[in-house]
This record gives sequence, C-alpha cells and structure tokens, in this order.
Amino acid sequence: GHSRGSQTRISEYRISKDYKLTHEWLLNHTSHRPKVAVICGSGLGLLADRAANKQIFRYQDIPNFPVSTVEGHEGCLVFGTIEDTSCVFMQGHFHLYEGYSLCQVTFPVRIFKLMGVESVLVTNASGGICPDFKVGDIMIIKDHINLPGFAGQHPLCGPNDERFGIRFPCMSDAYSKDLRRLAVEVCSELGCSDFIREGVYCMVSGPNFETIAEARMLRILGCDSVGMSTVPEVTVAKHCGLRVLGLSLITNKVSLDYSREEKVNHEEVLQISKMRAEVLQKLVTMLISRCQQQSINTH
Repeated sequence: GHSRGSQTRISEYRISKDYKLTHEWLLNHTSHRPKVAVICGSGLGLLADRAANKQIFRYQDIPNFPVSTVEGHEGCLVFGTIEDTSCVFMQGHFHLYEGYSLCQVTFPVRIFKLMGVESVLVTNASGGICPDFKVGDIMIIKDHINLPGFAGQHPLCGPNDERFGIRFPCMSDAYSKDLRRLAVEVCSELGCSDFIREGVYCMVSGPNFETIAEARMLRILGCDSVGMSTVPEVTVAKHCGLRVLGLSLITNKVSLDYSREEKVNHEEVLQISKMRAEVLQKLVTMLISRCQQQSINTH
C-alpha cells in the first residue's frame, strides 16, 4: 500500500505545481485580472474580436497548457476588456477525442479560478436532437447529461483537490438560473428570441458523429442536443464555485430516421458558426457587461 500512497501524493504535488507555474507565468505576463472567462467552441473564436486592450498568448507558449489540434479552434488565450469588464477568451478548447485526459481538458478552468474569474461562459457547436430545433438556433443550456462521466471518464476522478472544491459536488444547479434568465432578456432585446431555445445538452466523446440508433437513444433519454465538449469544463467550474452559462449553437440536425439521406460533416458545422457569429458576438458582449453589473449588485 505504501508505494501507492506516495504515488498519489507525487501526482497531486506535480499537478498543483503545474497550476502554480502556469498561474504565476500568466500573472507575470499580463496585467489583466479577468472576472469573466469565455470558452469558444468550433468556429466561435470570433467572440474575442470585440474586446479592447487585447493581449494574446498562443497555447503553445503558455507553460503546461495543452494545444488545440482541431480545425476551427485557433489555440489562443486572449485577454481583453469588454465595456469595463476584464475578460479572458479561450479561442479553441480541448476534447477527449484529441487524446487529452479530462484533467488536461479542464486545466484552464482552474487557472481562471486562480486568476480571480467569477463567471464562465461556455459556447459550443452541437447537433440538434429535439425535432423542433432548426439549424442556426442558439440553445441556452439548462442542464446536461455527462455520458463519458457515467462510464468513468470524469475530470474529478482521482484524489480530490480540496483547494478547489468538495469531494462530491452537486450538479443539479450547474447552469446558473440568473445567468440563463439574463441571456433570455438580452436575446429579446437583440430581437433574436425566435431562434433562442433552452434545453439539455448531452456530451459524447466522439470523434464520430452519432449513429441513428444512438441518436434515438439520446432522444429517449431527454437530450435536446449532442456534442463532444463543454461538460468537463462546466463540471470543474461548478466544482470550484464559478457561475456558469452555456450556449450551444445548433449547427446540424442529428438524423433520427433511416430514410433520410443527409450526412453531417465538420465543414457544414463551421459554416453555420460563421452565419451566426455576429449575433453570438453581440449576445456574448452584452452578457458580459450585464453579468458583471449583476454580480456587483448582488455582492
């Protein structure tokens, strides 16, 4: 038993040393102290374009940072301000299917927590399972189903790091009600309520798109959309006490019917992201300025 105990301690020590190194490196290289972090999904790196006083770091230049390998994910950390709020944008996030461990996938979230971030806005591209959804809809994530988590692929497996959160975190309120309400308000002000939805996002590991039988199973389980990301970051953010809002862009309809001929592809996904980029940009910009006002009012 002894060697295993010391093994665990060594790996815990190594991980906490990794956090410390990255955290200190960023503090030394930027004067930004972000309050809001935005994680940009496939083709949504444009969300950072509206920020002022930008400072950009490539993932490969940041010590211990994983590197993004998927087309449509730029692989940069962008610090900047929106209105008066200091923000950090992850242009491109990491996925299980790239071969990363979920500790690596979620590593940036804990760095953000250490830097003083209070709210995380996660965006992704997903396939619509709910028959009412149309391509180009924006779904506010109300809840999620963590399929890899059920199967033991979970970012909080292993020794719990008490500095971040408790051993058994509650996930029933992972997506902040206040932020969801705020998102609905902002959408109606922007006049885009007709393509705003709320629903349940399901994470699968990918990298293949779903079979028809799998899609039907997800539908029966109550999933409205399906994608290959987001849930690990949300889980870790909630574990360390951050407020979370998730926005999912419906880039394709998942086939539930054997007689339908269409097949989904990644290019199509990036195309739809481009089409909705401007609306999402406005939405995220307004959300950031409002969500800081809100947290100032509530503290």
